[in-house]
Amino acid sequence: MGESEGVRLQKVLAQAGVGSRRAAEELIVEGRVEVNGQVVTVLGTRVDPARDSVRVDGKRIAVDETKVYLVLNKPRGVVSTMSDPQGRRCLGDLVRDRPERLFHVGRLDTDTEGLILLVNDGEFAHRLAHPSYGVQKTYVAEVPGPVPARVGRALREGVELDDGPAKADAFRVVHQSGGKAMVEIVIHEGRKHIVRRMLDEVGHPVRRLARTSLGPVKLGDLAPGQVRPLSQAELGILLDTVEL
Repeated sequence: MGESEGVRLQKVLAQAGVGSRRAAEELIVEGRVEVNGQVVTVLGTRVDPARDSVRVDGKRIAVDETKVYLVLNKPRGVVSTMSDPQGRRCLGDLVRDRPERLFHVGRLDTDTEGLILLVNDGEFAHRLAHPSYGVQKTYVAEVPGPVPARVGRALREGVELDDGPAKADAFRVVHQSGGKAMVEIVIHEGRKHIVRRMLDEVGHPVRRLARTSLGPVKLGDLAPGQVRPLSQAELGILLDTVEL
């Protein structure tokens, strides 16, 4: 990249929230910043935020200010589309005030609530939804109880569904009392209704279902219908995961 092209690295780091411009300069001089895998110590270095990979202390930093990455807590009953010709409440209604053209990463059933990502980065959305990258998704489900230990073993070993075998990466009973149980299941694929079908197959049909995490991103105390930006740490891990 020519001397007059791109943006000064210290400015990019400061805009990404790493610290002040002066603090960013100190990081560069100390050899703690990498661009495209190479340590950079020259303060005049310029980068292309849309193309270059930047790391501080080995951690990926998202530096493209044109890209938006949001976490949404989808309420139950909301359709996982950005618009709906039938007039049903959809994801687009929850972010109507955003100026960007947003994509949803994957889908959640209308009756499933919880974490879904909204981004304006189409390639990121495509890769993150693809099973080849193995991004784990955690769900909490209310099912009929009690849930015996053999159910967890069966799900971890794999169950046979109409469209092929499916297995949980992890499974645990969070709480159970009387005829109700809360279970947590971790998977890394996204076939339609996959969690509901797996639990149905082992005799514990889902009464209520929520996704609580996607890779490093956790729903936490985000209220239904509310949105927050991905943190630098969350986004850095996801960008590395999908090799962007």
